Amino acid sequence: MTLPTGPPRGRLLRRGISASVSLALAVAGTAAAVVLSTAPAAQAAAVPAPSPIDVPGRGATVPFKEQEAEYAATNGSLIGPNRLYGTLPSEASGRQAVTLDAVGEYVEFTLTAPANAMSFRYSLPDNAAGTGRDATIDLRVNGTSLKSVPVTSKYGWYYGGYPFNNNPGDTNPHHFYDETRTMFGSTLAAGTKVRLQVSSTAASPTFTIDLADFEQVAAPIGKPSGALDVVSDFGADPSGAADSTAKIQAAVDAGRTQGKEVYIPQGTFQVRDHIIVDKVTLRGAGPWYSVLTGRDPSDRSKAVGVYGKYANAGGSSNVTLKDFAIMGDIRERVDNDQVNAIGGAMSNSVVDNVWMQHTKCGAWMDGPMDNFTIKNSRILDQTADGVNFHIGVTNSTVTNTFVRNTGDDGLAMWAENVPNVKNKFTFNTVILPILANNIVTYGGRDITISDNVMSDTITNGGGLHIANRYPGVNSGQGTAVSGTTTAARNTLIRAGNNDYNWRFGVGAIWFSGLNEPINATINITDSEVLDSSYAAIHLIEGATNGLHFNNVRIDGAGTYALQIQAPGTASFTNVTATHIAQSNPIHNCVGSGFQITQGAGNSGWYANPPACTGTWPDPVWTNGGVPGGPTDPPTDPPTDPPTDTGNLAQGRPVTESGHADVYGAANAVDGNPNTYWESTNNAFPGTVTVDLGASKAVKRVVLKLPPASAWTTRTQTLSVSGSTDNSSYSTLKASAGYTFNPASGNTATVTLDGTPTRYLRLTVTGNTGWPAAQLSELEAYTS
Repeated sequence: MTLPTGPPRGRLLRRGISASVSLALAVAGTAAAVVLSTAPAAQAAAVPAPSPIDVPGRGATVPFKEQEAEYAATNGSLIGPNRLYGTLPSEASGRQAVTLDAVGEYVEFTLTAPANAMSFRYSLPDNAAGTGRDATIDLRVNGTSLKSVPVTSKYGWYYGGYPFNNNPGDTNPHHFYDETRTMFGSTLAAGTKVRLQVSSTAASPTFTIDLADFEQVAAPIGKPSGALDVVSDFGADPSGAADSTAKIQAAVDAGRTQGKEVYIPQGTFQVRDHIIVDKVTLRGAGPWYSVLTGRDPSDRSKAVGVYGKYANAGGSSNVTLKDFAIMGDIRERVDNDQVNAIGGAMSNSVVDNVWMQHTKCGAWMDGPMDNFTIKNSRILDQTADGVNFHIGVTNSTVTNTFVRNTGDDGLAMWAENVPNVKNKFTFNTVILPILANNIVTYGGRDITISDNVMSDTITNGGGLHIANRYPGVNSGQGTAVSGTTTAARNTLIRAGNNDYNWRFGVGAIWFSGLNEPINATINITDSEVLDSSYAAIHLIEGATNGLHFNNVRIDGAGTYALQIQAPGTASFTNVTATHIAQSNPIHNCVGSGFQITQGAGNSGWYANPPACTGTWPDPVWTNGGVPGGPTDPPTDPPTDPPTDTGNLAQGRPVTESGHADVYGAANAVDGNPNTYWESTNNAFPGTVTVDLGASKAVKRVVLKLPPASAWTTRTQTLSVSGSTDNSSYSTLKASAGYTFNPASGNTATVTLDGTPTRYLRLTVTGNTGWPAAQLSELEAYTS
């Protein structure tokens, strides 16, 4: 859902955070870097950043183990961190990814648990016509090619203003990423190396890898006793060659009249219009095995979907949809088209373990309807909302569901003309809504939003939004926010972001009384707001009264802890804020129009007088260790901090000629002298290249080996060269022998003349202690 102005409604490491995550500030000169305080050093050139996966006690319990590409072994190029809207890293998980742009470049993951399947998130550049490109990437296991996996850009790359188009001639490119999945054919043991490698650049010049999810998929679920089979009983085609819409509909109708379950066996079934369900159970062999897909070849407003009858036709009830996937073919957003995976009205019904991908919305439910539940499901790569409870949806729930890369709100409730009452969004993980909010309720009475994880909002929205906003939401129809709204035990990470109508951005948690003031009880309790892109808490567009913040921890905000642009009332108890970018943590130009009542235990967020400025500060996005904001040039990686004191190489992107085992080049810039890079054995020369982010007058390079006495004295023969463009390199220090002696710290220093260089390269041609280059730290200084 979208409004015309303002925000729309509409050794590899695995990152994880506890339910109480701290962001520690590591100061390099004047630049502050937010890092996960308990995270070990990364093995690739990425900056450790809190992950939304596996937050104990919060979010969805997912069946996969996730690994970020930026922490994996790679000879590709790190992009990011960067939250600048319209750039490739801004839509990546954690705002970092790896780009592969040459044959042989790869990202290699090491399994942390047995797996027989993977999904991975990626981006290909669009083609000139805006119709997308198709390519393949080589999947290799322990160095041996297993298969070529098809990848495509046809489900991404939108342009222009809302409702967007596929015309690359327009501005505002976004929605860059997609996901695909594949099975290995056997179970791979923990420790197996799984590599995504470029075998050709003919179809796509680049492949950007964001992350991979590895899982152990259970065997197919057999047909329940007495169930009707859409293939053996009704002739549906599991090969996907023929249109099976009518045959599956006939099976569903028979299941309703006979009181029998309907079973979808293994296969891919062409479905080109809605399957209408009522008083029936439709179940499959599992979402990796039973797939409904398809779209009408001539009428593009018709596509695969499982729908209840609409309320004006009496609605549906007592429906169960379970254990299958709906994989659509929707490549654009046309709001009038009913091309959602699930829709209509379904009272007293359950959606359980359904995978929804490449449709307009995962589930757009039009009430009135009551007691509807979505659980244990995955919703990926939508052109609009993940879920929307629309018009008179009551006593309904989305729980334990994983949502990523929606084109609009992740999970939404919109009481347009009939009240939404007592609905719940609980224990969900909602990541990377490309537009609007992670979770929102537009109006609604006695709503609960609890135990969720929300992260990486892209633009025109925040993490959590509660609003009398969007058409039809008002007290005259009983659709406004009323009763008690409970938002408890939620974790928000890198939420809120730039709005291209509002220069000041949108807060991680924000409230709007645009249609009319909010007069309700809103309890925000026991929650964390981490590394917000702009303000942590934000009020705008009309009064919000009845806010109560209790036991809320704000750790990191790109601008303010509180941004108050509308009147209202709020109480704060045990609310703490740290690492706020502005020295004054509150922006408030409405003065006494916003009344604050303070209880005990508050710190870090209150100031009297607050800031009230005529201009808005650029946000400081610190998860990448580099201040950034809308005025910064959209370079990847972003430029260095404005000071050249300290080690310029630490944490910077790094490439290598190759490495042995798990001893990747990222170890040489991770600040940990006990980890090290070792080049491919018996393959001199070995090179390591660090991107300093901008040209620097480097005068000293300090090289280190691990300080342990087991590292006996050795001499390495090496030279240093530099480049401003990563193309033409000049010698900064001719080849010479440098001795590393554990008795003196296993350190060698190379002095340079200060020639400006951005790309600093070390070339090792010999080592008396081992048949490879070895280096635990490469440090660069301007003095």
